[in-house]
Order: sequence, then C-alpha cells, then structure tokens
Amino acid sequence: MSEIIVSTTPTLEGRPAQHYLGIVTGEVIVGANLFRDLFASVRDIVGGRSGAYEDVLQRAREQAIGEMRMRAATLGANAVVGLDLDYEVIGSNGSMLMVSASGTAIVT
Repeated sequence: MSEIIVSTTPTLEGRPAQHYLGIVTGEVIVGANLFRDLFASVRDIVGGRSGAYEDVLQRAREQAIGEMRMRAATLGANAVVGLDLDYEVIGSNGSMLMVSASGTAIVT
C-alpha cells in the first residue's frame, strides 16, 4: 500500500482530484487511567503541563488518522483532503475521550 496523503486543505496543489470516492472516517476512544488522572491533577495544581494526557491525545489522534487512511486505501484512494479532527468527552462520568478524523477520499 502506498502512502495516503492527508491534507486539511480542500485540494492538493499541483495534483487535481480525478475522482472523489466519498467521506472516510477513523475513530478512537480512550479511557482515562485513574493513576494518570491523579498525577495530572497534581501537575495541574502546581502549574505544570500534563505530559501523560498529551501523549495519550497524540497517540489517539495518530490512530484515528491511521484508521481513516486505511479506509481511504480500501476505496482505492491515494489522498484524503479536508481533514477534520474532533475531540469529544464521553461516558457517564466523562471518563473517556473520543477522537475522530474525517475527510474526503480522492484519487489524484
């Protein structure tokens, strides 16, 4: 499988879309870890950054984009344009985070 180009722009400069294949998405849901939450809240109190949360958020974002790329590849796309990332806190007590990536799969 060749690399799927992903762009937040609606077009790729110098590579016009030949075919639009439809919307593709990728979703990841991550649960909060009790010990990480306690450590993060202590850091927040003393004014530091929460590296643990930043790492989890980065991994979730990369996984959602990766899943979206795989779905684009199965359609025969070589690019996804108009990438949109959304973050949502879910669960009865807000203990989970959903990261979703969506865009339009195209052939250039």
